[in-house]
Amino acid sequence: MENSVDTDYILELKEVSVSYSPGKYAVDKVSAGICPHTVTAIMGPSGCGKSTLLRAINRLHELYRDITTTGEILLKGQNIFKMNPMKVRRLAGMVFQRPNPFPTMSIYGNVLAGYTLNGLSLTSAEKEEIVERSLQSVNLWDEVKDALNKKGTFLSGGQQQRLCIARALALKPELLLMDEPTSALDPISTGRIEELILELKEQYSILIVTHNMSQAARISDNSMFMYLGELVEMGATKQMFTKPTDTRTEEYLTGAFG
Repeated sequence: MENSVDTDYILELKEVSVSYSPGKYAVDKVSAGICPHTVTAIMGPSGCGKSTLLRAINRLHELYRDITTTGEILLKGQNIFKMNPMKVRRLAGMVFQRPNPFPTMSIYGNVLAGYTLNGLSLTSAEKEEIVERSLQSVNLWDEVKDALNKKGTFLSGGQQQRLCIARALALKPELLLMDEPTSALDPISTGRIEELILELKEQYSILIVTHNMSQAARISDNSMFMYLGELVEMGATKQMFTKPTDTRTEEYLTGAFG
């Protein structure tokens, strides 16, 4: 994949490395291609670089002075490091591990937060359309349409996470980055988010970090296995779970470590 020229990838990672201190790499020369309208799971033991890689795609590391990112990340063929960071974060929406609606904002305000924070002005009609469309897309509209002026924190944990997904989708991203989006949720809420992810891949490409191997098996088309900052193996999830090509992948999937 390192020498790929396949323009069908929505996202290409080329020799991507992330360092928190000189000579120590949390992500070490990762190259991979992500196909459109697929769910790709990033798996691996704690500290292997999964979340670090995801944040590099969103350019979140640039908010910290001591973190260095090298290599190329191409989103629809464009190098994200040559784009405005705000544009990158609109095109690659991020959903975090714990639901994090902005506590001072209403449900309505949370959905529109990306526009507000980016200084993008909207008409009242545009706001109404975006809020309804975004909440419909995460199957939350019917549950909250009569409470749009209530705080986002008024919702249950699962509803809050769907609100955070709606907030990311409001900006019409190309790619949805999800960092263990169900790890703080109960099984029922987790199931609803998983169903939602499968619905959303019809419109978006999704990259999800997960510790939950059964979740990866349920919802992902492709999987990446990372270990000590390296991408050990990538391929179709069914193939990886039944016939991994690397012994480290097999040991992780069978519970020998991790």
